[in-house]
Amino acid sequence: MKKIFLLFIPFLLTQCAVIKPGEVGIKQRLGKLKGEPTTSGLIGFNPFIARVVRTSTQTNNLLLTLNLPSKEGLSVQADISILYHIDNAKFKELLTRYGTNYEPIITAIFRSASSDICAQYYAKDMHSGKRSDIESAIYKRMTENLNGSGMIVENVLMKSISLPVGLASSIEQKLKAEQDAMRMEFVLQQEKLEASRKIIEATGARDAQLIQAQGLTPEILKMRSIDAFDKLSKSPNAKIIITDGKIPFLVKE
Repeated sequence: MKKIFLLFIPFLLTQCAVIKPGEVGIKQRLGKLKGEPTTSGLIGFNPFIARVVRTSTQTNNLLLTLNLPSKEGLSVQADISILYHIDNAKFKELLTRYGTNYEPIITAIFRSASSDICAQYYAKDMHSGKRSDIESAIYKRMTENLNGSGMIVENVLMKSISLPVGLASSIEQKLKAEQDAMRMEFVLQQEKLEASRKIIEATGARDAQLIQAQGLTPEILKMRSIDAFDKLSKSPNAKIIITDGKIPFLVKE
């Protein structure tokens, strides 16, 4: 009976940690990491001398609020999201180098990269179409600095930009002036089109009159005069006709 009890002692002193999908874990015994990282399954360990260190390998969103310098020396407040995940193949190196509290490392590297990049742009650029260029430049710098660390940056997103009050007002006024100028340009273009339409219409009417006048030859006028006299002769109404024999003039009594 005693021998059977001794055989079960190792099992009584062993616990199991379940590594779920989307996690990575590794055994740490007497302060030293043992074996290779496990991404799913069970890890057995002695709770008195060992433990299992685990973390998520899913995408994490690290949200920071920073005051970023601009090229002209202004301070621009920005809310920025850093999307990153842990490389399970380098989890052991990550723990050895940085420990389990690695987010401050990402934050420090991001602060340095964002300050260097944003200092190359004007404050208004952070609020315009160049924002994507700034995000790409910060992402590239962070990827270079974190290369091989086990932390993989997926994206850098500048969610909210708060410009200094005076600068924001100036930008709004400039945008309004540009919109007014575009509106006036549209009105002028419409007026030009309307003027062109009237010129074309007047030119057409003039050309029609010239063609009509050129077509009234003596022979045509004589034929129309004969037609007019013929129609007058068939009318029962009394009338006085004053004519030079070519063009009739009709006066009713």
